[in-house]
Amino acid sequence: MKMPRTLPSKFAVMALASCFALPLVNAQNAPDNTRQNKKESLDADQQSNAKSDVQITASVRKAIMADKDLSTYAHNVKVITSNGRVTLKGPVESEEEKNKVFADATSATSGKVINQLTVKQ
Repeated sequence: MKMPRTLPSKFAVMALASCFALPLVNAQNAPDNTRQNKKESLDADQQSNAKSDVQITASVRKAIMADKDLSTYAHNVKVITSNGRVTLKGPVESEEEKNKVFADATSATSGKVINQLTVKQ
């Protein structure tokens, strides 16, 4: 059985095209924001296990949860304490609620409170 001449030439063109396409595929990198995100921002896994920091976190969380005027978003913000400094992170419903959560946290601790809360879009 004879193979038509166009079939091998089509395979040759495909093989040649894939040789040029492979380096382009490998050159595509996912965006890396590591350097941008590395600034002074804490994550929940950086919560200190020092007894005083755990107590501060618990008192701030208790103050936020006691405020029944806050939304579920506000009740679920991250409270991260390290060396007596409290960081608040996460979305809230409004600017007013952002200020209220900050006020609740400030009233629950004598240390510094860093407000990194964002208003939900």
